[in-house]
Amino acid sequence: MIGISFTTAPLAARKRIALVAHDHCKGFLLDWAERHKTALSQHDLCATGTTGLLLSQRLGLPIESMISGPLGGDQQVGARIAEQRVDMLVFFWDPFEPQPHDPDIKALLRVAAVWNIPVACNECSADYLISSPLMSQPHEHRIPDYSAYLKGRI
Repeated sequence: MIGISFTTAPLAARKRIALVAHDHCKGFLLDWAERHKTALSQHDLCATGTTGLLLSQRLGLPIESMISGPLGGDQQVGARIAEQRVDMLVFFWDPFEPQPHDPDIKALLRVAAVWNIPVACNECSADYLISSPLMSQPHEHRIPDYSAYLKGRI
């Protein structure tokens, strides 16, 4: 990221986690979330439409649901990441199934990388993230300092 300086931002001990899954992966995400229900209950959860409804029913935990991914839910999650209102993304996506909203998916993953938040794209990486000692403690992470970037452009 040439020309952009960085700063740090705090991540609280209670993380804000976005949960997203493609249709063919919803079962995997539901099973994963059920295995990690105790850990997830210590955090604030949001999800795209159908995934949020299914998770809420299965886990009995409060899940803030966006609209369905293909209708703009992926973009809603991406906006929250850009606003620093999501600290971690768990996105079980199907690498074998083309999605009609692929540009939205690419944008979601891009904004997560831009804002340097942890992203898990499958069960194994999600297991590593949820079991990290950093999940239950405050943590400083590096993010772009766009104030300096914008000041130079005006």
